[in-house]
Amino acid sequence: MLGCVSHHIPWNAIPNLELQLSYNALWSELVLPSTSTLSNHCQREYSLTVDAIKKQLPSQNKVSLALDGWTTTNKLVISSVIAYDMYPNWALRDEQLSFEEVDNLLVSYIKC
Repeated sequence: MLGCVSHHIPWNAIPNLELQLSYNALWSELVLPSTSTLSNHCQREYSLTVDAIKKQLPSQNKVSLALDGWTTTNKLVISSVIAYDMYPNWALRDEQLSFEEVDNLLVSYIKC
């Protein structure tokens, strides 16, 4: 799944015979999963991620979410999701939920 996503290969291209033959020419033991298998795996990973985020957040407090983005000196575009809430003594607490490089194609699209 990661290979398909990171190379921007749509899942509906996986059943394509030419694509499968080209991958098998590179790695004969490779078995490409079906689109339904990928979809089920993605749904499972999504549910696990949501559960993991919920465990990081306090159950009683209201939480504010912030999206932060910046560009590094070597032109990498980074985004981060941060959750903020208050301790009972009114001290601010923050938890970074996500930190990822953003695809340059996506950045170009957003700037348009």
